[in-house]
Parts: sequence; C-alpha cells; structure tokens
Amino acid sequence: MAPLDPHSFTDSTHPFTTHVSLSLYFDFASSTIHASALLSFQSPHTGPISLDSRTLTIVSVTDPVTLAPLPFSLSPPDPIKGCHLTISLSNHSSILISYSTSPQSSALQWLTPPQTFNKTHPFVYTQCQSIHARSVFPCQDTPAVRIKYAARINVPRHLSAVMAARHVERRPPYPGEGWAEVSDSVWCAEGRVVEEFVMEQAVPPYLFAFAVGELGHREVGPRTRVYAEAVASLLDAAAREFAGTEEMIRQGERLFGEYEWERFDLLVLPPSFPYGGMENPRMVFLTPTVIKGDASGAQVVAHELAHSWTGNLITNKNNDHFWLNEGFTTYAERRIVEAVQGEDRAALNIGIGWRGLNEEMERFKDNMEITKLKTNQEGIDPDNIYSQVPYEKGFQFLWRIERQIGRPAFDEFLKKYIATFKFQSIDTDMFLIFLKTNIPGIEKEIDLEMWTEGTGIPPDAYEPVSSIYTRIVSLANEFKLGRMPREDEVADWQGQEWELYLENLPKSVEASQVWFCFIYACFGGQMWEC
Repeated sequence: MAPLDPHSFTDSTHPFTTHVSLSLYFDFASSTIHASALLSFQSPHTGPISLDSRTLTIVSVTDPVTLAPLPFSLSPPDPIKGCHLTISLSNHSSILISYSTSPQSSALQWLTPPQTFNKTHPFVYTQCQSIHARSVFPCQDTPAVRIKYAARINVPRHLSAVMAARHVERRPPYPGEGWAEVSDSVWCAEGRVVEEFVMEQAVPPYLFAFAVGELGHREVGPRTRVYAEAVASLLDAAAREFAGTEEMIRQGERLFGEYEWERFDLLVLPPSFPYGGMENPRMVFLTPTVIKGDASGAQVVAHELAHSWTGNLITNKNNDHFWLNEGFTTYAERRIVEAVQGEDRAALNIGIGWRGLNEEMERFKDNMEITKLKTNQEGIDPDNIYSQVPYEKGFQFLWRIERQIGRPAFDEFLKKYIATFKFQSIDTDMFLIFLKTNIPGIEKEIDLEMWTEGTGIPPDAYEPVSSIYTRIVSLANEFKLGRMPREDEVADWQGQEWELYLENLPKSVEASQVWFCFIYACFGGQMWEC
C-alpha cells in the first residue's frame, strides 16, 4: 500500500474516483440515510481498491452493469480513520455500493423540531471537514482526490433540500432510483419528493454538503440567495446582514480572477452549527451568530468567499499542508475586507488574528510541533489540533512576502498562482518551488524553511500598525491600570472593536468590570449605570 494522506486509507497506486452518483433516502425517524453510491474511477482496475468508511453499514457491492456481487471486506475501526473498505475488482471502472449511515455519523447533525428555530419540523445538515465525508458515503476521503457528483435526495414533501451543487429540479420520485438499497414502494411512497443536484466541478470530498429542513430564502444579489429556516424575521435579518455580498464578490474577482462557481448562496443554519462558517462551494454554511445587525457578520462571509479561490479552487493535498487553504484564505479575506470596508477594518481583523496567534503559542508551548505550517499529523486526529496557527501564521508568511516584493508584484504572483493550480491539490513543497521560480532570489531575502518548518512565530512576523488598532490596544492596557474607557471613546465601536479590546484585557478581572463591558457591548453604545 502506498498511502498519500495520514488520515485516509486511499492508495496512491490505485485509480482515483472521478465521479460519484448518489441516491439518498432520508429517514428522520431513525436518523439514518439509506443510500446507494455509484463510484466511477479514472481507469479500469484489477485487484483491490481502498476506500474510507466510518460507521457505515455496507449492504452490498456490485458491478453496476451486471449487478454481480463484488467481494469486499471492512476492517475493524481505526479511532481516527474509521474503517478500511477493500473491494476486489476485475477490470472494473465503476462500482455500485448500497449502504446505510448511522445515527452516530460524525458528519451528520440530526435535529429534532425543538432544536430548530421554528420548532415544527426536523432538520439535518452535514459538516464533512476535515475527514467526515466517509461517514456519509464510502469514498477516497482525502483532498488529494477531487470528484464531481450527482445526487438524488428523497425527503418528506413538506421539507426541502439545498446542496453545495447546482439544483436541477424538485420532482416526484421515480421507480428504480433507489437502486438496491431502497425498494420502489418505499422510495415512491406517498408524501415523498426528490430534490436533484449536480456538481459539475471537481471538489475534494470534504466540500460535499447538504441540508434538509423547512427552508425559505431571500434574494440578496445577482449571484446570491440567502437560505434559512422559513422564519420571516430570521430571513429578513440575514438578507440585511449580507446585502453587500455582491460587492465582495466583485472585489474578489478584481483581486484574484474570475469567480468560477457561478453561484455564491448562503445558508444560515440552526444554532448548533459548530463553526462560524463553512466554505462549501455554491452554498456557504453559516452560524446564526454572524447576524449581528450591523453588517459586521460580512467578515465571516468574506473569509468563506475567499475560499472560492484559495481552498476550494486550489486545495491542500492533505491536512499536513492545511495552511495552504487557511493562510491564503485569511490573506485573501483581509484584502477583500480592505477593498470593501477600508484599511482600518482590515487592520482590526489583522490585530485580532495577531492576538490569537500569540495565544496559540501559549496553548501549544508543550507541543510546539503543532505551531509549524508544514506539519506531520500521522496518528493525530486533525479535529484535535484545530487552531489559528495555519490561519494566522500562514497569513503572516504571505504578508511577509508581500512586504518584501511589494503589493503590485505580489498581486500578480497570486493571480498566476491561482491560474496555474486551479482545480488541483498541492502541497507546501509545490508552493515553494512555484514561489522561488516566479520570485527569483526570494529564498535569500526570507527564510522560507524557518517559516514553513520552524516552530513558533518567526522574528520577521509583523504586528499591525494603524491608528484604530493602536488606540484600542492602548485602552485595553489602561484598563489594566484601572481606567475604563469613556463613553465617547467607544461610542462608534462595533463587534470587531469590542472583540479586539476584550482579547487584550487581562485574563482575570473584577466582576464589576466585566459587567461594564458586557452591558456596553450588548446595548450598542448606551451607557448603563450598574
């Protein structure tokens, strides 16, 4: 076996999957999906082929043409990678797998009606990053493999589905679509409907995403529709918060090249969504906490939009090189924010990140290997070492290169980088070769090895300098000396100003001081005596 990813059983000597066609029957009563997956490979293959699986019940594996069974085996579960699904092929270029998911699927969040906004209908959504697509369908679950896919989603008629793919149609179920796993009588039962989707651009499996619930939407731009549960107040608030999305897309295109994904829709999920946002192409997932009423939630949208070029278009080959996704995206996000909202807002963003990066150094002081950009995650669950390091140290590395060669030259480099590697998965060495080829002598000016393979924060990293950043940090330092800010000093602060201020306060403060900050931040600048 020739592994190419420490978190996958995928064998680099086997043909890669190029397309997956899925039939998914949602059973909300049991929190399971009964499914079939038709996997197509680059070329015919004879011998074993390795797939990733986690908590899936594999019912059968067959030749999709003859329906003859194919031998398969499933290993005992590895605590990080799940199960190794091995299938024996004989000059096969495709296979049909019938299976069911588990209520314990690590990628699926099943919500009962009381856990939703409207309290009426159930809801389910996916979170496949980093290595959880394998708990939705058996696959080569590594970002080194990019797939196109099609999906038929069979759900109760009173619900609807969205997906990180192009919506084809909503229609009645047809006999035979459930393949072997779901009988026609169940698939075509009264009260069921099929939502059909296609993803025509190749993406890594962690970007596979869907959600099913009672959904509504609002139009916010020519390329953007915001979805959420069908609660008018929630949809209206989301539409107001993200009204400026089209301008961000246009600025992204100016900076990084054409937007390749056609649509940039947004889905506001129920509060249980564990991240600020997830960059699923065509359908970004967002937490409702980004709806703040002052458009500052657009910062999260800017980050997920930036992924459309760095992360989704060019992807890290595996999680050892995660900084290629997140460092580039953090840089791109801040350039979009600067273009749309101004230099001060971007400087605040950088300042919050700088503070976070320093805190991560303290967090990992007993395991500084985690503070490298190029990591070795063999035997490590990527969810257990998630941190701001790949984001903020990666940003600092790219910012250092920009300062060295100047912004105009770096902008041209970025556009060439994106055009060269789009729809590919790369690693740190590939990036460094490209960097040195296109910026001759850069390795003499910047210690590239220290930045990518060294621990800690390099000495030529840079704390942001701006009047608003300096003023907020100064006020936080004065707080340590017993002086709280005056009303006129914080009257125009929004969420990010307060975040930077609070991040720079001491870890231990008096309860009355904390209450002051809470009341002032929550009531939009109105001073309350307490």
